[in-house]
Amino acid sequence: MRIEQDLKLGFKDVLFRPKRSTLKSRSQVELTREFTFKHSGRQWSGVPVIAANMDSVGSFDMALALAKHQMLTAIHKHYTVEQWQSFVTAHPEACPYVMVSTGTSDADFEKTKAILALNPDLLFICIDIANGYSEHLVQYVQRVRAAFPDKVISAGNVVTGDMVEELILAGADIVKVGIGPGSVCTTRVKTGVGYPQLSAIIECADAAHGLGGRIIGDGGCTCPGDVAKAFGGGADFVMLGGMLAGHEESGGEVIEKDGKLWMKFYGMSSQSAMDKHSGGVAQYRAAEGKTVLLPFRGPVELSVQDILGGVRSTCTYVGAAQLKELTKRTTFIRVQEQENQVFGRE
Repeated sequence: MRIEQDLKLGFKDVLFRPKRSTLKSRSQVELTREFTFKHSGRQWSGVPVIAANMDSVGSFDMALALAKHQMLTAIHKHYTVEQWQSFVTAHPEACPYVMVSTGTSDADFEKTKAILALNPDLLFICIDIANGYSEHLVQYVQRVRAAFPDKVISAGNVVTGDMVEELILAGADIVKVGIGPGSVCTTRVKTGVGYPQLSAIIECADAAHGLGGRIIGDGGCTCPGDVAKAFGGGADFVMLGGMLAGHEESGGEVIEKDGKLWMKFYGMSSQSAMDKHSGGVAQYRAAEGKTVLLPFRGPVELSVQDILGGVRSTCTYVGAAQLKELTKRTTFIRVQEQENQVFGRE
């Protein structure tokens, strides 16, 4: 047993230090980024915010709404190949802005192959398991890379630089970073395992960029300022679950209660998810997610404007004319308070 004494930070532990800026307006900030990915060699341009591959967030409807802003959606893995075919046929323009999510079984591999064959513009594969430290994940990344040399492969989740490096060397273009920070994730409570998200992003970004790879900061964002902090810490992409849940496009179950509309939102390792997709929680494991009811929030458009507007504003405060400059213009200050909540949060 050993103890690491270094302090690890979450989003609530820091604020941006403002810096001199020549920008006159938020409208001058460019949020679009252009990437050329290490292994696939493919190029992609867009706003690097991703809807999480949860079945109450990462829906086809969400993909259509976010594609209008050149944002990505990691489509949850529970759609059938036939449903994918209908979506791709009807909306080929959205294909560059979706990620095909998959587990690591042989059946997952065959399903992914069938989906990718539907349209050559399906560029992204998101290999997603809870414990990215499994040797099986590394082997699966190698298998997928061999089968799809021209696709952009994301794999995770991990929180330390050593595993980021191993996944990139195995063939991943992007590594998904985050264990336990999500709003409906209970991994840290059930297992005692985790890593404060901002420090995870900072350390993993350093490891990935040293090898020419990229990272996704996955989880922990509760407001637009957190999204900006993730980018400031070095995340190339930021994945959002709870911030995009509860909308018309989210795909969650709408419930009427006390005269108001609510939408069910749950973690993908929760009792709700496993009852729905796996026939219940297996005897050898515990549920590592919770189920909540969110006030129904209507169309996602206003939330998207709020998120992107907040990040643009961050950039003006620190003098970053482009999103890609934000991390170079970032100085974080450690704090013990974030906001004055005497009247609560908006």
